[in-house]
Amino acid sequence: MSDSHSDGGDCTPHRTAVTEAEVEALVRGICFKTGPPRTLGVELEWLVHSLELPQLPVTPEQLEAVYATLRAVPLVSALTVEPGGQLELSSQPASSLTECVETVSADLDTVRAVLAEDGLGLTGIGHDPWHTPRRFLREPRYDAMEACLDRTGPAGRHMMCTSASVQVCVDAGHEEPGPLGHARRWWLAHQLGAVLVAAFANSPLLGLRPTGWQSTRQLMWMEIGAGRAGGPPLTGEPRDAWTRHALDSPVMCVRRDSGPWEVPEGLTFREWTRTRSLGPPTRADLDYHLTTLFPPVRPRGHLELRMIDAQPGEDGWLVPLAVTAALFDDPEAAETAYRTVKPLAERARNQPAPHNPLWTAAARHGLADPELREAADGCFAAAQEALPRLGATTRVTDAVAAFRDRYVARGRCPADDLLDRLPALDPHRTRPGASGGTTAHGRKDIRT
Repeated sequence: MSDSHSDGGDCTPHRTAVTEAEVEALVRGICFKTGPPRTLGVELEWLVHSLELPQLPVTPEQLEAVYATLRAVPLVSALTVEPGGQLELSSQPASSLTECVETVSADLDTVRAVLAEDGLGLTGIGHDPWHTPRRFLREPRYDAMEACLDRTGPAGRHMMCTSASVQVCVDAGHEEPGPLGHARRWWLAHQLGAVLVAAFANSPLLGLRPTGWQSTRQLMWMEIGAGRAGGPPLTGEPRDAWTRHALDSPVMCVRRDSGPWEVPEGLTFREWTRTRSLGPPTRADLDYHLTTLFPPVRPRGHLELRMIDAQPGEDGWLVPLAVTAALFDDPEAAETAYRTVKPLAERARNQPAPHNPLWTAAARHGLADPELREAADGCFAAAQEALPRLGATTRVTDAVAAFRDRYVARGRCPADDLLDRLPALDPHRTRPGASGGTTAHGRKDIRT
């Protein structure tokens, strides 16, 4: 057909109906592309605020104008806009940590300069502490997403419109076993992921009130539900586990050429292939379905680690990128990380991330949790030793060392700084005491 096209190495036409068996084969074929780890990537989401008064909302007209200017600026990274107006820079696959850092840094300098001309800046916080969710993009995809996520409560709108993250992308790894094998890296991503949540937690506020969670952003992801934002069990072969999970997850929406998209309730992709109740699904429908699944570790040929809050400061994003790269791509550091986080697996109770006790503790307590603090210190030590072997620059190694000294060694995370600064963030409000339903840390536990 003239309007058919194919993707990558397979020749399945996108507009041809697919059977359940074909879908299983396609997912298995595209989720893990194995081989020696050679490339690295990062996706940086940022909140866009006024440089002078970040508590004042930026108008849609301001965002539209500045984003139109940015689209005309040559960048190496891909620039996209999230539903609430957050800005995202996605690097190209880089052959080294240094290449990734230098390329993205140059693009960020360009973006910041353009924004500053309009009095705007990039803010690295996992969840907007000032503003309530407000849609900036009005497109059928986001209309359908909002309708779907609203069924589980308000968390979906927070995720869409007021959250920001650092997403690190690493290669799937070798087909064969070992520290850099894909099965080990898949397992490590889910156990180390809890440590990364705790160490980089940076979203303790909602409406300038402490939520009782160091990573409110991670809380929002958990509240969206396991079918949309959960991962598969870690038992069995990774391809099999992910394929079952993808097919048995609910369909978010069915795209239409005109008018609103359909938002079915409770229909899994597997059921759609069997019943064809909304018309026969195609390869394009499968590809789209996979983009509507938001597990903390998403296999897209490579592994996309999605659990890290956006970080403060111009260079804050360097630290999770460098630490993750070292722990995944340096064989010695990968083995140390595996041994370090292995005892934490018992706390997960064989339940998929992030809906298990380990991940809940990481999001709620950060590095105030003694076991997570110990694991983080071991992993950061291994990363620091490995970074020179990966050719990291002094800028990167100094940033990791400074973060370890300021936070990890003291059982703190960036969220603690925000809580300490709360009076400055809102001069009309003081940090609350222990009254009104507090957590173990003496902070109010305010759920959405």
